[in-house]
Amino acid sequence: MTIDMRKQIFSTLIALFILPFTIACSKQVGEEAVDFPEDVLTYVDPWIGTGGHGHVFVGASVPWGMVQLGPTGIPEGWDWVSGYHVSDSTIIGFSHTHMSGTGIGDLLDVTVMPVTGEVTLGRGTEDDPNSGHWSYSDRSREVVRPGFYGTHLLRYDVDVELTATTRVGLHRYTFPKDADRPAVVFDLVNGGNWDKPTDVQIRRVDDHRIEGYRRSTGWAKDQKVYFVAEFSEPISDFEVTSDGEMSKDEGQGANVYARADVALGEKPLMVKVALSPTGIEGAWKNMESELPGWDFEKTKEQATNSWAEELGKIRMTAGSNETMRVFYTALYHTMIAPSVFADVDGAYMGADLEVHGDPGFTTRTTFSLWDTYRAAHPLMTLIHTDHMEDMVGTFLNIYDEQGKLPVWHFYGNETNTMVGNPGIPVLADAVLKGFVEDEERAYAAMKNSAMLDERGQNYRKEYGYIPYDKMVESVAYDLEYALADWAVAQVAQKLGHTEDYNYFLERSKSYRHLFDPETGFMRGKSVAGKWNEPFSPFHSSHRDDDYCEGNAWQYTFLVPHDVEGLVQLFGDEELFLEKLDSLFTVPSEIEGENTSPDISGMIGQFAHGNEPSHHILYLYSMLGHQEKAAPLLRQVMNDLYHDQPDGLSGNEDVGQMSAWYILSAMGFYQSEPAGGRYYFGSPIIDAADLKVRDGVFEIRVHNNSEGNIYIQKVELNGAEHSKRWLDYEEIASGGRLDIHMGDKPNRW
Repeated sequence: MTIDMRKQIFSTLIALFILPFTIACSKQVGEEAVDFPEDVLTYVDPWIGTGGHGHVFVGASVPWGMVQLGPTGIPEGWDWVSGYHVSDSTIIGFSHTHMSGTGIGDLLDVTVMPVTGEVTLGRGTEDDPNSGHWSYSDRSREVVRPGFYGTHLLRYDVDVELTATTRVGLHRYTFPKDADRPAVVFDLVNGGNWDKPTDVQIRRVDDHRIEGYRRSTGWAKDQKVYFVAEFSEPISDFEVTSDGEMSKDEGQGANVYARADVALGEKPLMVKVALSPTGIEGAWKNMESELPGWDFEKTKEQATNSWAEELGKIRMTAGSNETMRVFYTALYHTMIAPSVFADVDGAYMGADLEVHGDPGFTTRTTFSLWDTYRAAHPLMTLIHTDHMEDMVGTFLNIYDEQGKLPVWHFYGNETNTMVGNPGIPVLADAVLKGFVEDEERAYAAMKNSAMLDERGQNYRKEYGYIPYDKMVESVAYDLEYALADWAVAQVAQKLGHTEDYNYFLERSKSYRHLFDPETGFMRGKSVAGKWNEPFSPFHSSHRDDDYCEGNAWQYTFLVPHDVEGLVQLFGDEELFLEKLDSLFTVPSEIEGENTSPDISGMIGQFAHGNEPSHHILYLYSMLGHQEKAAPLLRQVMNDLYHDQPDGLSGNEDVGQMSAWYILSAMGFYQSEPAGGRYYFGSPIIDAADLKVRDGVFEIRVHNNSEGNIYIQKVELNGAEHSKRWLDYEEIASGGRLDIHMGDKPNRW
């Protein structure tokens, strides 16, 4: 079959898939039909975020897949925490697990590299081509799109093509016909940055199959990955180097490489690698279930179709192709994680690092909750309601297994990274939106997690706030705990726990202790009630001051759960708005010798590149000043997001940066930590249809343009809508939202 024939068949399949939904979405805006794109995949550009500090995953995967198969380069450090950066073209191999958009490196497990001839096994250094088994990638031949990655390795003259199922990575290598000793290297040494192997095993099962495991420590203190691999051509020789000692057919140690020489046939070599969190037997089951054959094109097509289905949950059109590319790439990036962390039979590795049987849902992992509670999870409750059982079930099982809700959790390990109690808003939001069957069980998990005497929570009980002379990042911890307490209070109120409601609501106002009326900022306060001196709201010392990846300017506004109470601290709304206005006009300089690199995407001291600022623009909308929010929202969406490799103003943060854009582009955002009030902003799309819980929610934006940035009127299901927000039920029930735009500021 020719490439053109395959493309024609693929296009036909996609058309058959999207036709019913496309027809259903061809609605009228006034007298004009909405022209939604037929193939949203053409607007996904996975290069966006590979430059700057985006830290996005590059490679082949399916939505939420356990396997995220892509290249890993030689460099390590902050801009290579995903294994890839557009500035570098070295490749040490193709790893089966990746982080996407984080600020800490880990994973990059089971790295596989095709080689020829005699090579020195190791990561190597770029200044010495013979120092390891690495190669340059031919960037002119590098291809990446949803479900597929391809490149050419210059050192070995090998074409590499990768695709994946949920739990299996499929490699296709085209070696030169006269290749000297064609082989595949299994690198079980080089993980991601902080990650170091502690116990590794690999062995040849027969002349086509190998199996093993990799146990490592790093950000995840005890991470285990089990793997199996099958070759389409016979393994002619198998050598293992374990801690410097060479052996045949099997080996075990802390630092293990294996080289599988192959007897090439007429066809390209294919290698299947399946992963499991539970054991080698589980990995074989995963491979047999998901990828029993060797049809690379069919597997790639299925991966592509799975992306088309998930991305098709939002059909959108906008006035520019750049907006379309940014939007659909953002949607793609929100579906890398939380990824599957269970075998095909449902078995999973628990937070107690024990294997558990099928809980009746699919266990997930990689929860960057300090980031994602703000927008990624509220987006999921709109368009991925079919995944909510997995999320809720995983959270509750993590609570049962480790004694608290997750903070920053992956591969069975609680890292306790970042401040506050970010699992609480996510679970509270799920309860308040009706996704939790056993609400009392969920409430107990939230309440008990909030009452633990750890990570500064004991100081809040004792002093009413966290004193700076008791722990660093005291302001950041306290403000995050306060909004989590508010979320607990809302669930307590729903369930009729009045005493608890009053307790947690009062505790959610602890931010008042940290407000200094003389300077107008949230500040560190000592046990004795003294402000931390010297003080400058422009100062930052990364992870070593009263704030977390921010300064007093950003954290003063981190009270999304009690905006009226925050306003009162300033005296009245007018004075508060003056302070908020000044956030965007003061100089953007950050003071200090060790400033946080996460303070980025600056407009004044507003820092869109990091999550504590993500709700701030919507404070205007919450107070009825959409006319103040609109120009700033447009500035952020137009200037701080674009369709180039450095098109993100900060870390992608496992979908949060992108989720903010998706919601804001459609014209609303859930500013409060939980509960489902999506406040209006300034939409930049022309129309969208969302597949929501009960059907389709249509958004039609009238008279939208670069000049018409102000909402003039909103209609919901044909009736005028006067609230500043949409309730979750108003969206999830399906219906139609008409937003009328104009060039004149309009207060609500």
